[in-house]
Amino acid sequence: MNPWKQLLDVQALDTSLDQLDHRAAHLPERARLAELEEQLARLRAEAATVEDEQRTILKEQTRLEDEVASIESKIASADRQLYGGSSDIKELQALQDEIASLKRRVSGLEDQELELLEQLEPIEARLAGFAARQAELDAEAIAATAAIAEAEADIDRSRSEVRAHRDELVAGIDPGALGEYDAVRGRLGGVAVARLEHGSCGACHMKLSAVENDRILHLPPDEPVRCEDCGRFLVRD
Repeated sequence: MNPWKQLLDVQALDTSLDQLDHRAAHLPERARLAELEEQLARLRAEAATVEDEQRTILKEQTRLEDEVASIESKIASADRQLYGGSSDIKELQALQDEIASLKRRVSGLEDQELELLEQLEPIEARLAGFAARQAELDAEAIAATAAIAEAEADIDRSRSEVRAHRDELVAGIDPGALGEYDAVRGRLGGVAVARLEHGSCGACHMKLSAVENDRILHLPPDEPVRCEDCGRFLVRD
């Protein structure tokens, strides 16, 4: 049997394998997953910035609360002194003035706390929105990952079928011709053999000279012939 005609069938299977590899590498689900991961990364970065703002405000809120607690402790101490039985008018007046001043200070600090709470509300709303959006993107990413796994499993099944068929074919091909085929295929982008159709190479589509075409047509069918332009093996009927 003409090994070059047999290798034409092998070439068709190898082309199918290359197409399956290309399909696996360019799954639309894979591009979608990459897009989702990019969106998630941007979302996390934005959320981290807002969380920093939240932490700054909460830290200031804690400082104010601690200061209020400290002042209220001073007020309580001054109250005890005020009602402790002292009869010194100046001392009592001084205590009353101190208590009034401390209470004004507490009132001012509480106003600052209210302002901080007002600042926190939109920040917490934004963070809640980020969390909800992240949950949506995570769910989409999980679905895309599952779709990729399913598509890859389907491609693997197809690969196995094509490879099994290829193994059957190459088992009956002359090893020398198969070696030449593999070498040329490796050099020329995966295509090593093509049909000679109407005087043209079926791979590069260049038309052979009339002299070369006539010479080829008069050669024995199993003698290897190569395209004078691209160097691939040509199969003629």
